[in-house]
Amino acid sequence: MKIQFKAILVVSAVLLATPLFAQETDTEEWSRKRDDRIETVFKGGVSSVRGYGALANKFTTIRGEYANLVGAYGGVFINHQLMIGVGGAALTNRIKVPSEFSTAPLRDLNYEYGQFGLVTEYVVGSNNAFHIAFSLFSGAGFTLQNDREEWDHDDDFDWDDHETGDTNWFYVLEPGVQFEINVFKWMRFSPGISYRAAFGSDGMGMRDSDISDISYNATLKFGGF
Repeated sequence: MKIQFKAILVVSAVLLATPLFAQETDTEEWSRKRDDRIETVFKGGVSSVRGYGALANKFTTIRGEYANLVGAYGGVFINHQLMIGVGGAALTNRIKVPSEFSTAPLRDLNYEYGQFGLVTEYVVGSNNAFHIAFSLFSGAGFTLQNDREEWDHDDDFDWDDHETGDTNWFYVLEPGVQFEINVFKWMRFSPGISYRAAFGSDGMGMRDSDISDISYNATLKFGGF
């Protein structure tokens, strides 16, 4: 009788434990499936860290006038997808300061413009010969007035005598998209378009709306992709 009683207890315990075990198994299976549904930027972690640099030329306008910006940027390229780095750009042509906004109306002053900060790019299908890259610049911008004309015509230009005025700092956010062409394994040509948005500019004749505009860009990238 004792043996039968023990057998009954064992069987009862197994029967009671089975649904609990099944419930635990179902919970683990659901948890695993849930984790499988979570999308991540880097599937399987970071497997590749490379880097590249870029030279860019931007065709845009400032105060409604043609502006040519030359820039450079570079950084680390993670998993053939995400580039994180720094960069900057500066105005190369003259944009004259109207006399009503000039800090020295009797002098021939020009506007200078520059920007520098964080650059990120997310590349879709990096190994394909033709693919898309999304970019974002976030950083500081500045404008100032100077007598740039003297830089070009005075071989004995004295930096101590050079004066600048109305130095103006503000925030710049510039998202964009590029159509990339893999010319070589180590070089890419990336024409694209971006929008430069300025926030907080209070320069003379240089409000946010005077600085913000679309840019048409031509970029060459060199490095390990």
